Amino acid sequence: MYTLKKSLGQHFLKDENMCRQIVEAMPVEEGLQLLEVGPGGGAITKYLLELPGITFRAVELDAEKVGYLQQTYPAIRGKLINESFLDMQPPFSGQFSIIGNFPYNISTQIMFRVLDWREQVPAVVGMFQKEVAQRIAAGHGNKDYGILSVLLQRFYKVEYLFEVSEQCFNPPPKVKSAVIRLTRLEAPLAVKSEKKFTLLVKTAFGQRRKQLRNPLKAFFDKTFLQEPIFTKRAEELTVADFVTLSEHML
Repeated sequence: MYTLKKSLGQHFLKDENMCRQIVEAMPVEEGLQLLEVGPGGGAITKYLLELPGITFRAVELDAEKVGYLQQTYPAIRGKLINESFLDMQPPFSGQFSIIGNFPYNISTQIMFRVLDWREQVPAVVGMFQKEVAQRIAAGHGNKDYGILSVLLQRFYKVEYLFEVSEQCFNPPPKVKSAVIRLTRLEAPLAVKSEKKFTLLVKTAFGQRRKQLRNPLKAFFDKTFLQEPIFTKRAEELTVADFVTLSEHML
């Protein structure tokens, strides 16, 4: 058996119908390379190992879980990486998709790593704390819309798929959970400078209650700052609006 480690944010899914539903949300085709992040006790791993025609790997930081998985599911031997997802190199050359019941304490960092690897990652299916899932999926004009929404939606279509009851876990977490799917856009919006675009988005949402003219005044010349868009607040701008604004930064 294995022990639950609170330090790693471990809550294990025990509802088999929900496990299957998460796996079924991943688009699978012949030749797919698939990485599971944080397999834990193998709740969805056992179903992923059954998918035909794919190359599967899993990354798990907890050495005890690695031993448990290898003993319980012999088919996973040679496919486990005992490392932190946040420290690892891409596990495949070429394209690979990512799936997981993500550890909630690092789920936002996981998404930033997906952004780093976006050229290689066409799809992600993940379970998150409900509030994080809502932030990633939120559209402009929504109070949940923020930095992560804009940065991810520039490259991915985000679908809020379904919510998962606390009673589906052992032990039940104190937060609600939800599953989302990211599918890479065929034509993401291009920017002149990734660094400037990210700085613009983070600064705008850093003072999200203020009109954009205040937090962004250092980035534009005084004449351009008179444009009507600067009377809006960050959450009112679409991803395309942010892209357009970034083109005019000093």
